Amino acid sequence: MMTRLVIFLIWLLHPLPLPLLAKLGNAFGLLLYWLAGERRSVATTNLRLCFPDLPEAQRAALAKKNFQAFARSFIERGLLWWSPPQRIQSHVHVQGLEHYAAAQAQGAVILLAPHFVALDVGWSWLTQQGNLVSVYSNQKNRYFNEKLLAGRLRFGDSRLYSRQQGLRPIVRAMRAGLPFYYLPDQDLTVKDGIFAPFFGVQAATLTAVPRLAEMTGAKIVPLITRMLPDGSGYELHFYPAWENYPTGDLAADTRHMNDFIEQRVREMPEQYFWLHKRFKTRPEGEEKFY
Repeated sequence: MMTRLVIFLIWLLHPLPLPLLAKLGNAFGLLLYWLAGERRSVATTNLRLCFPDLPEAQRAALAKKNFQAFARSFIERGLLWWSPPQRIQSHVHVQGLEHYAAAQAQGAVILLAPHFVALDVGWSWLTQQGNLVSVYSNQKNRYFNEKLLAGRLRFGDSRLYSRQQGLRPIVRAMRAGLPFYYLPDQDLTVKDGIFAPFFGVQAATLTAVPRLAEMTGAKIVPLITRMLPDGSGYELHFYPAWENYPTGDLAADTRHMNDFIEQRVREMPEQYFWLHKRFKTRPEGEEKFY
């Protein structure tokens, strides 16, 4: 019942101007910071591990900003799920689109989209331009899961496959010409990955990016979506396709991916998804962080 009420409130708020939605999101984020004790602990642990030289007070301030950015992204999903496409496009500023176009002209493309809180904006804007394929994690709440899928699939004929379905349908879709919008930076154990450093900490990291690039000949085009200050819109930044990638060295290629993501996180740490237990899986014999 509570989930339905929250979704209804997001729908009720979505016609409001984006700057007002941003203010509501910031206020809700501060409230969430004080109420969500477990997730606050996860965020502060992640920040301590990744920014050990930052004074504790500054890390606490960064955690508050992170909760605000997360809450903003949650409330502003209403804009993506129910607003006319013209309204969404009017808020999006695009940089480097020529890099994506150049890669598409050469064949298959993997859009590397790390877990910054506004990544759904990138997906929404792109699916208005053409179809994509991606993966998703099933949510525990069935109603929210249905709304999430409906919101993400409202434009065009894009495809979403659950992680449980594996990579085969992704490869088929890529070979049929669909770019793969991929979120590679969560801890899903090392069953399909390896340990690779992230901010100097060994992190369970999926190796699907270099493996898929090897299988399909896909170009890797990173895409970072940023929320601009005070609800002034969003920025989609396409980066040049990685040259000489993959190299055939799976560990080196995975480290390259983590290094790139780390560089982007340092540019806007308040917008990375620190609420996720990024370092949950530990090498054998190492003490757990959470």
